[in-house]
Amino acid sequence: MRHLPIVAATTGHSVELTVDGRAVRVPEGATLLDACRALGIDTPTLCWAANLTPVNVCRVCVVELEGARTLVPSCSRKAEAAMVVRTDSERVRLSRKVVFELLASSVDTSLSETVRDYGARYGADPARFGAGAATKAQPVRDDNDLFVRDYAKCIVCYKCVEACGDDAQNTFAIAVAGRGFEARIATEFEAPLTDSACVFCGNCVGVCPTGALMFRSEHAMRAEGTWAPARQSTATTVCPYCGVGCAVTLHVQDDRVVKVTSPVESTVTNGQLCVKGRFGWQYVNSGR
Repeated sequence: MRHLPIVAATTGHSVELTVDGRAVRVPEGATLLDACRALGIDTPTLCWAANLTPVNVCRVCVVELEGARTLVPSCSRKAEAAMVVRTDSERVRLSRKVVFELLASSVDTSLSETVRDYGARYGADPARFGAGAATKAQPVRDDNDLFVRDYAKCIVCYKCVEACGDDAQNTFAIAVAGRGFEARIATEFEAPLTDSACVFCGNCVGVCPTGALMFRSEHAMRAEGTWAPARQSTATTVCPYCGVGCAVTLHVQDDRVVKVTSPVESTVTNGQLCVKGRFGWQYVNSGR
């Protein structure tokens, strides 16, 4: 009898499929990415997050599906019975390689470990597009006291838009403006955040994969050359501001809190916080 990896069930039914020659059973409604992870297959993602709706824009999670004309995004394609999937074929590797090359040639991805590590895995060479390749370089937007926006690092993955929208905050302060290479994250009429509908929850900062959105504290320390993740530790506790019981993870460097996040697996927050929980921690450092 075969023992198949099983993803946590969400329905009473399951489907069996084959991924890279290995059988796996997942709940009905699960995605191909779920099936890959049930088998321990490291599939790259950039626009996907466990607490957000898949938007299929980064295309680094594509896999080859037998019978399909094109590669399919594993983050959103539902698993079906008897599917045959290949995650590391020559066609898949080439597609991922080119995507990472295009990203790194047009956007500053220097702070994204994901882009750097996966780019190296697939042999991406952004320099082959030439030194004159256009970039999205633009001034840093520093219009509030809590976080900084550096859209030269933005890959337009939509995660901040989703977090600001009906996936979490329902504020809809930002959206994607423009088309093609001019596509960018913007407020209505390009207004400063302080004049927009933004409530400064920072959930957009929490999901950004490239450092385009960054805590002011981190941005300042990086500018000073004092930001040192290797010297940082984390501790998860409960937010002290109200009775909801949100989980907050304190990032501590040299005995000082330098930023606060929230674990995605928290059943209270699902990784989201309000302005107090995410940014109201400076009093902890008082007198230090």
